[in-house]
Amino acid sequence: MTVRSPAIGTDVQVRLLLPSRFTSAPDRRWPSLYLLHGCCDSYVSWTRSTDIERLSRDLDALVVMPDGGNAGFYSDWVSGPHWETFHLQELPGLLKERFRANDRRAVVGVSMGGLGSLGYAARHPGMFTVAASFSGIVNTRLAPAESQAYLGLLQSQGEDPHGLWGDPDTDVDVWRAHNPYDLAAKLAGTRLYISAGSGQPGPLDTAGATFDQTESALRAENEVFVMRVRELHLDAQIDLYSPGTHNWVYWQRELHKAWPLLSHGLQDG
Repeated sequence: MTVRSPAIGTDVQVRLLLPSRFTSAPDRRWPSLYLLHGCCDSYVSWTRSTDIERLSRDLDALVVMPDGGNAGFYSDWVSGPHWETFHLQELPGLLKERFRANDRRAVVGVSMGGLGSLGYAARHPGMFTVAASFSGIVNTRLAPAESQAYLGLLQSQGEDPHGLWGDPDTDVDVWRAHNPYDLAAKLAGTRLYISAGSGQPGPLDTAGATFDQTESALRAENEVFVMRVRELHLDAQIDLYSPGTHNWVYWQRELHKAWPLLSHGLQDG
């Protein structure tokens, strides 16, 4: 779909897989599985890089794959696009009106999308029954250098780095409000799936693959986040695996591991 979004100020692409019985059950309303992509990617990534079409064939749910911008970070920017408003207000309204969506949802994200899935679930308690993060950005405030790295990433994508959450030193409250680690207590009541690799290449990687610094840095974030999750006794499945690089071959595997949790979460009630 092409959606004209007031929150973004332009058209946004959304890929949608309909339940197999969508036409034959015209009075039925459907839960939604949201799949969020990572940085520098787009809404096509999940159907391009996983078997979600085949995997979801018997799932009685809409599979919703919205664009989130190259580096949109699933947030309403301090000065810029309002991706959170688009994803959680405009898009659900459209799905309810035109595709018979109900109010039951689960969300999965990879990398930047992991920040989106956990942040959305934490800031909107009860909106998602399950939130899953594969190699997700889960602690942007792990260290000052970590925060600066994300500012550099924004700059590399041609964005104003302070347009997202402001300055990490002077706008601490805004950074906290968009950081899964700081929001962890608000994930109580949401079932979680948290995974990340070690950065070491393994048999799923191509020949000659080398150590992946990106995944290693995210592993450090996830280890601290998992400690917090356990401190809070949250309902979480954890898969901190090794080897594993920042690569779709691992996220495809994680999608299958998380599938029972996701599908059950959509079918409850």
